[in-house]
Amino acid sequence: LLLAPQVRLVMKAHSFIRENVPRVLSSAKDKSGTVHIPRISQYLYFLFAPTLIYRDNYPRNPMIRWGYVATKFAQVLGSLFYAYYIFVRLCIPQFHNSSQETFSLRGLVLCIFNSILPGVLILFLVFFAFLHCWLNAFAEMLRFADRMFYK
Repeated sequence: LLLAPQVRLVMKAHSFIRENVPRVLSSAKDKSGTVHIPRISQYLYFLFAPTLIYRDNYPRNPMIRWGYVATKFAQVLGSLFYAYYIFVRLCIPQFHNSSQETFSLRGLVLCIFNSILPGVLILFLVFFAFLHCWLNAFAEMLRFADRMFYK
């Protein structure tokens, strides 16, 4: 749970350094008095923007569509509740029944195989909730206009 944000920050720091160090080094070689260093506001925007590629400026929407943001957050909540429902109804009973029986390899394998489909469905719901809904909601709140950035 803590590793994902740390990996994201390391990747963003790498992108920031990779984009800015060559500019600083080239201006130091030219011995020109002006060195373009990004402002703190540009770096903070990059930290929260749903992209891993640093640019000084990103395309921005003129306004925030708050209805779209509310819809995306509602989809996140709906996905989490649905994942909880699947977990409680399909996964927990499998392992609850196995805890009352004596241990056998056959019973363990059956529990695991009976939990594969619900587990994959929960995985898809979590990916949909985070990668689609959560990141699009924050992109809209930050007025990040380039939703097809990686194409």
